[in-house]
This record gives sequence, C-alpha cells and structure tokens, in this order.
Amino acid sequence: MFTGIIEEKGEVVAVEPAGGGATLSVRGPVVTSDARHGDSIAVNGVCLTVVDVLGDVFTVDVMKESLDRSSLGALSRGAEVNLERAVRADQRLGGHIVQGHVDGTAELLSRRPGDTWDDLRFTLPASLSRYVAEKGSIAVDGISLTVTTVDQGSFGVSLIPTTLKLTTLGDRRVGDLVNLEVDVIAKYVERLVGAR
Repeated sequence: MFTGIIEEKGEVVAVEPAGGGATLSVRGPVVTSDARHGDSIAVNGVCLTVVDVLGDVFTVDVMKESLDRSSLGALSRGAEVNLERAVRADQRLGGHIVQGHVDGTAELLSRRPGDTWDDLRFTLPASLSRYVAEKGSIAVDGISLTVTTVDQGSFGVSLIPTTLKLTTLGDRRVGDLVNLEVDVIAKYVERLVGAR
C-alpha cells in the first residue's frame, strides 16, 4: 500500500525489453536507501517489485499487462518518474489509500498557471467516471490529489508549489499521458451495494 505522497523524482537509467515485458532500472537515492530484493516501489503510481539494487539504482520487472495499462511503456532513458516506497504500518497516512494498481490512463488537456498554484485538467475515461467525485481523492502518476471539478469526460486538480516542484506534474505538458488510480473505497462500495 502507498499514500500518494511522492518521496522523490527518480531518473530512468535503462529500459530493456524482456519477453513481452521490460526490465526497468531507475535511479532514486531516497527510495534505494533501504530497498531490498522483493520490496515494493511505486513508479509513476505503478506498484513494482524490486529485483535488484546497485548503489542508488533499483531494477524492476514490468509485465506486459502493466505496460499495456499504464504509461510505463512510453518511458525511455533519462525520463523523470515519481517514486514512493510502500508505507510501513507505523507511518502516517498523509495522502489516501493508494494500491499502485493503475485503473487507466488520461491525457493532460490543459494547465492554467495561477499566482500560487496551477490548475490542471485531464481526460476522464468513461469506465472510471463513476468513481471520481468533486473533493474526492484520485492518484495521478501516483500523486494523491483532491479532485476540484468533474464534468462529462474530464476532471480538474489544483497543484500547490510543493507538488509542482517535487513531482513530475510540474513539468507535464498538454497531451502528456498520466496514470490514474481511483479511490479503492469507491470501488468496494460499488461492489458491495451492487451485490444487494
């Protein structure tokens, strides 16, 4: 489990095709400080399992399913990514419950800079729209954000200076693809209510 509070921006140092999937190596001094084989690290919101650590670089295997359902398939050497280690049971839950199971992708439609924050608008896939509510939580590239507006086919978020500086959303441009994970509680409520 993750919180959606990004610990650092990492740098992709290698992407190697591997049997339909890929092996991804990422530099991240903070997340590798205590990383070991088998640990979970979210890369742009996708939960991945560490297979090797060498200095400040960790390596993960990415299945074809993850490449197909997320933006990870478009990564190349030098790309910046959001990184977060799995939360420990004794830590504060600063964002919201994030599983690292991407529900879909979205495109950045617009960004409007403000005096102290930026307003961003993303496409909202029809299959996910029922889970997204104004003032609810959503993870965009692994970042826990509050939804500011929702309409037919899109949603908006506002980013404070810290988020703009410490995550990849500060550099995203119109047309860029991001990963989305909707609030897991909404999905379970729907399933439980639907079963009645």
